[in-house]
Amino acid sequence: MLGPIFNREFLTVPRREKHHVGRIAALSLLWVIGLTAWQATVGFNRTATLGETARFGLLFFQIITYVELTLLLFFSALSAASTVSQEKDRRTFILLLLTDMRDHEIVVGKMLGSLLPIFMLLLTTLPVLAMTLLLGGVSAEQVTQAALILLATSFAAGSLGGLIALWRDKTFQALALSVLALVLYLCLVQAIGLIGGRGSSNWSVLQAWFDPFIALQYVLEPPSDAGFLAPAYGFTLVMLGIGALLNGIGIWKLRHWNPSGEPIMQREAPSDAEINQQARLQAHAAPGKARQVWENPILWREIRTYAYGRRPLLVKAAYAVVLFLICWFTLGELNRSGGRQPFIAAYGLVPVAILSLLLVSAQAVTSITSERDGKALDLLLVTDLSPREFIFGKLGGILWNTKEFLIPPLLLTIYYAARGLLAGSATGFSSNLGPLACILGALIVLLAFAMVLGLHVALRVENSRLSVAHTLGTIFFLSVGTLISIYLIIINGGSLANQLLSFSAFICLGIGGLWWVLSADRPSPALTLSATICPLAMFYSVVNILIGNPGTNESADPLVPFLVIGAAFGFTIAAMLVPLLSEFDVALGRTTANDE
Repeated sequence: MLGPIFNREFLTVPRREKHHVGRIAALSLLWVIGLTAWQATVGFNRTATLGETARFGLLFFQIITYVELTLLLFFSALSAASTVSQEKDRRTFILLLLTDMRDHEIVVGKMLGSLLPIFMLLLTTLPVLAMTLLLGGVSAEQVTQAALILLATSFAAGSLGGLIALWRDKTFQALALSVLALVLYLCLVQAIGLIGGRGSSNWSVLQAWFDPFIALQYVLEPPSDAGFLAPAYGFTLVMLGIGALLNGIGIWKLRHWNPSGEPIMQREAPSDAEINQQARLQAHAAPGKARQVWENPILWREIRTYAYGRRPLLVKAAYAVVLFLICWFTLGELNRSGGRQPFIAAYGLVPVAILSLLLVSAQAVTSITSERDGKALDLLLVTDLSPREFIFGKLGGILWNTKEFLIPPLLLTIYYAARGLLAGSATGFSSNLGPLACILGALIVLLAFAMVLGLHVALRVENSRLSVAHTLGTIFFLSVGTLISIYLIIINGGSLANQLLSFSAFICLGIGGLWWVLSADRPSPALTLSATICPLAMFYSVVNILIGNPGTNESADPLVPFLVIGAAFGFTIAAMLVPLLSEFDVALGRTTANDE
């Protein structure tokens, strides 16, 4: 019923080499989380009581469900979007439309086929959720409701990503709009609570039917009066309905959107009298006025042509809407009466910075993958373009096309400095100049790292889906993953002895994952060192800011974190750029050093 596309994925996914590696990595992450939760509740110095075991089971269940929900929400949408976009970049999606497959077999088959690896990882973790029943503190109904929320969230997010990829022709637009649509949806759902009032239980339950995080919160803390249907079941039905609606729209618009949605004009056959030398010259002449190409043709193409689609303003408009909503919520907290909240500057700056990093890295990686899938990368590499022209041309194009994503976090930082929120208890702008310079410098370094990382991974990994997954996954885990890791360690209490084992486990996982992304296929000492110092630098900097000035609920001086971030990620940028500029063919794996 689902068609040959899904059947092929169903047969080939278990045969892939990385299938079992992904299972092992997922279970290893759960093991580390469980170890951290055990340290927080009991520790290793005494035997746990029945009450402590039950408290550990509930805490472990809560942590892993929230972590899985966050990962599934974004990676399901990105997986579905990248799968369809890759077919379009390779010009193979049009071949699917020429077959005798029905529209629903193409749309639903591609969407479910892209989610199949994610579903397999989720099914791998479900027995771990069920094992918490043996510890106490969690009921079988809670496990069932949490599993339904995770599955429904993945299905709805994948349907959204697949629909956007069917609509847009370029990979960057599909990925960017998928991320922005998810963030916009979560922001709009929060408005349900504002409309009904924060204290209204009926509106809160209704909000849980649309918000996965609130629905999961009701699973962990069941309401006394949830109505005729528990929020988890209501959320599952709503997400299944939304997913079915999105897929229905995709099936309905499939032939209209693809290949381009524009009518094909049939040329009239010319007469014999019209076929002459002048007509042939006119037929082969380029239409319009000749354009002057710059000294660097790569940079000219990136800036002066529609290299990333004919409607880039759509992505920028969506980003502007999301940015407005984030600033509206966070600045509302800033202006609320009752005293200043601790770490108030991070409320708006952190989500905007993470969103900008994801969009910039997506632009960087797709600038190479779209060339490779379109069979244009090899043609560029055999021209007389120098590696410097190619790399800096791409970087310049990325900088130009993402300027609307680069500027907002910098402007928001300046606004917070003007309000006197970056220098502890100081309120004057002059006293915030030092922290302002440090934070701006750290943001610039991180944004430059995201751009260079996208080029580095895309040039090394030939599979476009893996390139996108490795790049966005690295940015996601260096930002969101660091915050999650710090939260897991904070719940251990304040003892360094209790935190040491968890800290070591998280750092080792981060270092191993970054080393795999940067240099697994062609290791180098510089990239190995970069994979070691970047997670440590990110972890140290965030912890240094969060600990702040003890007893004041204020951030610490950002000078030392800026120096650490600048040194670690600046060295990593150089470690990725130097081989591309000096030994271009060796860095791409087109030759080996021994052959030269």
